[in-house]
Amino acid sequence: MARLVILLSVVLFSVYQTEQAYFLEESYIDMINEVATTWTAGVNFDPSTPKEYFVKMLGSRGVESAKRASAHEFKTNDVAYGNHFGYIPRTFDARKKWRHCKTIGEVRDQGNCGSCWAFGTSSAFADRLCIATNGDFNQLLSAEEITFCCHTCGFGCNGGDPIKAWKYFSTHGLVTGGNYKSGEGCEPYRVPPCQHHQQGNNSCADKPIEKNHRCTRMCYGDQDLDYNDDHRFTRDYYYLTYNSIQKDVINYGPIEASFDVYDDFPSYKSGVYEKTENATKLGGHAVKLIGWGVEEGIPYWLMVNSWNETWGDNGLFKIRRGTNECGIDNSTTAGVPVTN
Repeated sequence: MARLVILLSVVLFSVYQTEQAYFLEESYIDMINEVATTWTAGVNFDPSTPKEYFVKMLGSRGVESAKRASAHEFKTNDVAYGNHFGYIPRTFDARKKWRHCKTIGEVRDQGNCGSCWAFGTSSAFADRLCIATNGDFNQLLSAEEITFCCHTCGFGCNGGDPIKAWKYFSTHGLVTGGNYKSGEGCEPYRVPPCQHHQQGNNSCADKPIEKNHRCTRMCYGDQDLDYNDDHRFTRDYYYLTYNSIQKDVINYGPIEASFDVYDDFPSYKSGVYEKTENATKLGGHAVKLIGWGVEEGIPYWLMVNSWNETWGDNGLFKIRRGTNECGIDNSTTAGVPVTN
């Protein structure tokens, strides 16, 4: 009898693990396009992809932690904000403002790992460091180190808290590190990318989530670098109020933004995303906010995702601004780099 119970448990668990993502089916995408008025959906992933694949990629606890944060953790003003006399342009794109910083528009791939929280923060930090040094620093910082060495941030590939990543940058710093097998920087990312093919086929769809790596405290990429000397720091870490987001980006560069992901979002292709009425929540996600604008009368934030360039609008997307869509207006984080 005990063996039968165990066998049934294994079968049920396997069924759960391989439950097809209904929201990737053509009929569901057609339904989204019938009701979505500001954006268009399309095929980004193989319709046979297990639902669990998406759940494990959504590793940000940013929306929930921002709700629990106290008022003093939110940045509302900065001496630097006065440099612009309160003027906020109608449209802004950090890629155009700081063309010499090559990392700003780079779309990365977190692979089969819920490390979006590490990519959103480390990528924004790298951009800000480039901006602060007028391009003297112009490379990626290590998503590998922050994912697997910050044990107070969360659980590596099983998710983390963006504000705690920024806190780690201020106390421990972060080394350089490029993409998978790039050999660039001190600690390049060691989680393989998820290769996408025609019809949305994904090489990670039938694989278990990446096991957390051992924290490596040495340079295994560019071995001419000194691990301790290669660390860069921020002077602080903070949440941003809605009214301070644009001022902070104009002065310091891109920031991290977290939001709740619903089952219509994985199929985003173009336009300004708004959750459709009957969409179901899947989890929390973190991305990089690089600008804003207005499209057909709808204000939006411009975002860089970490699901590689085959997803969405060449790896980017727009999401409605000013209505706290999916919690995004109230769940942004950042820090100012130390340059001396």
